[in-house]
Amino acid sequence: MTTAEEAFLQQILQDRDGLFRETSKLKSQLAGYENFESERASYEQQIGQKDATIARLKQQVEMLQRRIWGKSSERHINEDPQQRRLDFEGLDLLPEEKELATSAKEEIEQYKTIRVPVKEKTHPVRKPLPESLPREECHIYPDFPGLDKWTELEPEVTEVLERDPARWFVRKIIRHKYVLKDKGLDVEKQIVTAPMPLLPIAKSYAGATLLADITIDKYVNHLPFYRQIQMFQQQGITISPATINGWFQGVADLMRPTYFRLKEIVLGSDYIQSDETTIPIINDEKHKTIKGYIWMVRAVMRDLVFFHYDHGSRAQKVALQLFKDYQGVIQTDGYAVYDMYENKKGVLPIGCWAHSRRRFEEALKEDKSKATYALEQIGLLYDVERRADLENLSFEERADLRTRLSYPIMVAFEKWMANEYPKVLPKGRIGQAIRYTYGIYHKLTRYHLDGRLKMDNNLAENAVRPIALGRKNWLFCGNHEAAENAAIMYSMLGCCKASGVNFREWLVFFLNNVHNYDNDYSKDLAELLPHNFKPQN
Repeated sequence: MTTAEEAFLQQILQDRDGLFRETSKLKSQLAGYENFESERASYEQQIGQKDATIARLKQQVEMLQRRIWGKSSERHINEDPQQRRLDFEGLDLLPEEKELATSAKEEIEQYKTIRVPVKEKTHPVRKPLPESLPREECHIYPDFPGLDKWTELEPEVTEVLERDPARWFVRKIIRHKYVLKDKGLDVEKQIVTAPMPLLPIAKSYAGATLLADITIDKYVNHLPFYRQIQMFQQQGITISPATINGWFQGVADLMRPTYFRLKEIVLGSDYIQSDETTIPIINDEKHKTIKGYIWMVRAVMRDLVFFHYDHGSRAQKVALQLFKDYQGVIQTDGYAVYDMYENKKGVLPIGCWAHSRRRFEEALKEDKSKATYALEQIGLLYDVERRADLENLSFEERADLRTRLSYPIMVAFEKWMANEYPKVLPKGRIGQAIRYTYGIYHKLTRYHLDGRLKMDNNLAENAVRPIALGRKNWLFCGNHEAAENAAIMYSMLGCCKASGVNFREWLVFFLNNVHNYDNDYSKDLAELLPHNFKPQN
């Protein structure tokens, strides 16, 4: 910091201190004029002016401190998209910058006009019922005398979809035994019995299909176990809650090693997205529901996802342990825990434009003009991505398009925020939206560096949506162990959804084959993961 800057900062602090003392003096004088309303109003007006001046000076001090001591990553992105060294001088757009931004905007809007498809009006058409469903014919003849004198034409056929209740059955395993007829033969065993097939859960009468159904009904269809038990009773089957919970614990234990293998694969990729969501937990000590957090990590290019639960914590120590060996791009929202990866070698944090856009949408009612302008600029960036999708561009071509069209808009938008922030209330919604976006702008703009990178975390948020739906139905997890089991289930079933795999088919396959990996360590548990599942014909 130069001598001139130090003197300027010292002068501002002295002025602020003098104004504070003067305001305190006025307040003490005003106390003696309680019966003179006009004088009181005059003094209150002076105090209000002084407070506004103090707030303005305080904002100037904060801006000066950011300018002098702020990290370079918080300053302006460079006008050259190939240079990520950041500067701060010159809040106004240069004529060349303005020309680039205007040209990019015109090209984006022109492309939108050309590519807007004309939707033809269509009438709803009933889709035919699947041919794979069995048909039961029901013949109805006219109630008309003398049909033998008539010639029958092609009948009118109407198909109606019907449904039978769930079918329960018992699979009786009969193991045949044989005894040696000639006792004089030298054999190891006199009696041989067919081996017992491996059941998913030892010493349990629950088959793979039943275990799959109760798991899917809870974690896909969001039906708590007690509701499933009620449904079973209506079908004449009685199963106790303790038995159901024991079965679920057994399924979670079977999945745990494969879950850890999934975690290794996801964290071994070079581009992940991370998010957190709440999950209610029963606290055994306080005997009440508390808010816990479950972490979601998604491998973007492989479309794999896993959930991580660590005693409901959202603290920095969880992230340190979770991502301690990770190398690559990590895309998150503005949660401060991820800031530490800004300085970690081999890790490139990028931001989420959807979170920023949401802040400006919330500010529309407070400052429509500024919020609308910000949303328009963000919308232009998304228009570039839609164009890249429509033209099916390669990653390299997408990165080039972003450099040519998106980057000039990002440069102009950042300098607009720097100009507008001193004019708004810092604690207002528009002030918070600008501060949030400006504070992580270096992360938000990095997606242009690689055509693989996404603008936002929306796909990650879609992955955590089942948890939000589930907690509205089953309300809470009974303890930390139950929450860990839920994380395993959501991980596996989330991978099924991402890969387009039938939940039930995969889960039945997993339960019937997982024991083949118990003692054969040459096999890779990744073979059991949903994205590697091939349905049996």
